[in-house]
Amino acid sequence: MSMTEPVLYAERGASWWPVLWGPAFALVGVAVELLTPGPRHLVAWLLLAGALAAAATVWVYGRRKVCSVRLTPTNLAVGREVLEVERIAAATDVGAPVGARVLGGGWTAPKGTGEVPLRLTDDRVVLAWARDPESLVTALRRLLREE
Repeated sequence: MSMTEPVLYAERGASWWPVLWGPAFALVGVAVELLTPGPRHLVAWLLLAGALAAAATVWVYGRRKVCSVRLTPTNLAVGREVLEVERIAAATDVGAPVGARVLGGGWTAPKGTGEVPLRLTDDRVVLAWARDPESLVTALRRLLREE
């Protein structure tokens, strides 16, 4: 997928702000230790902040890779899978048969997303997904010039 193509619809999969949860938790811990009598464990809190931030970074990176959606004039990228737009025959009035393949590499659509059935040019139906399925369908309809 070319990076110079205009993006018609996009979902990031996750934002980076959860990386701050660990350091914020550690900062609260440091504040509690400073306000109460007893030993100070500043190095331990610093190590905990770093470990939690590192774990959250891995989690966010994974979510951005697996749960992102991106539509350009030539490709629909859903999770780890890229589908050429020219292979999509219809995005509206398509029923979702039981057992239809889910795009993106998973068994089901990710939690918090809605399914978008797509009829391909070979008459198979696959399921794309998005947090805002109506917006994805609208962008696909415009691209496919469906009425």
